[in-house]
Amino acid sequence: MASTATKLTLTPREPVNSRVTRRLRREGNVPGILYGGGQEPVAFLVEERELRHALAARGAVLELTIDGTTTPAVLKDAQHHPVRGETLHVDFLRVRLDVAIQSTVSLELEGGDHAPGVIEGGVLEHVTREITIEALPGDIPESLTFDVSSMQINDTATLEQVNPPRGVTIVDDPETVIATLVPPTLDVEAEEESLEEETELVGEGAGEAEGSGADAGDVPADAGDAENE
Repeated sequence: MASTATKLTLTPREPVNSRVTRRLRREGNVPGILYGGGQEPVAFLVEERELRHALAARGAVLELTIDGTTTPAVLKDAQHHPVRGETLHVDFLRVRLDVAIQSTVSLELEGGDHAPGVIEGGVLEHVTREITIEALPGDIPESLTFDVSSMQINDTATLEQVNPPRGVTIVDDPETVIATLVPPTLDVEAEEESLEEETELVGEGAGEAEGSGADAGDVPADAGDAENE
């Protein structure tokens, strides 16, 4: 949970064409839009480095300052370069700290290495990685976790089993599957059996070859008599 908001200063900008936008990005800036709260949308620029540090901080609420006015806001969307991963554009939504909002947070699994089913050779599959929650902006967690350390082979965990922190409500369907622990695939088992059989055959073949070599080296008992005649 975040007790204080991370501060970030924005610079107003005028709508520009794509060529100018690319130049601004090359200069280390990220364009964005601030909207909501019953006010007009505002286009802005923010330094990429400052934005990265602000978004890496714990907590969902940012304290944005633009044109001398400060407002609490949350990140609603971010577009990233498909190859380099750099941020290309961000959308911020103005919020009231006393009004609950919905937000998407990551769902992480813990204890997988200790699950009995994993120890027995089963495969843990992380099915749902993000969920929608509702909470006051200052109570939105960075992520939620679910303990899978007791899962057995063929077990299925659903969203209903996740216990969110106080003040946080999970909005998604409680029957949503978040993790499964499945048996080892038949292909893996077949490959292991095939490898064992091949190893045994190679061993038997080597023994036969050694025996054949010994027989070939034997000289017939009457070979010397034939030469003497």
